[in-house]
Parts: sequence; structure tokens; C-alpha cells
Amino acid sequence: MARLTVTWRKSAIGYNQDQKDTIRRLGFRRLQQTIQVDDTPAIRGMLAKVSHLVEINQGDA
Repeated sequence: MARLTVTWRKSAIGYNQDQKDTIRRLGFRRLQQTIQVDDTPAIRGMLAKVSHLVEINQGDA
């Protein structure tokens, strides 16, 4: 399965609670953290919701 590399670039302070919850559910714990997630429609939807807070790159795996 394809993987995406996602980096949390901008703080969620000042944004809606549902966007903060989405950041947490993606697996982020701290700002500037980079994670790899599966490229599924559900994950794509979550990333679209917080696209202004994260940077998305295609993974190598």
C-alpha cells in the first residue's frame, strides 16, 4: 500500500477543536513532527481538513 509522509508545520492554536482533534487522530504529538501514514480515502479526507497545518509528501515505502 502507498504511504504518505506528513509533517505538522503550523500550530493548531486558534483553530476549531475538530481540526485539533484531527491532528491528534492522525498521530501527531508535537509541532514539526513527521509521520508516515497509509494512503487511504479516510486519511486523505483527514489531511484535506487540516491541509493548511500540514505538509504532505509522497512516501518512499
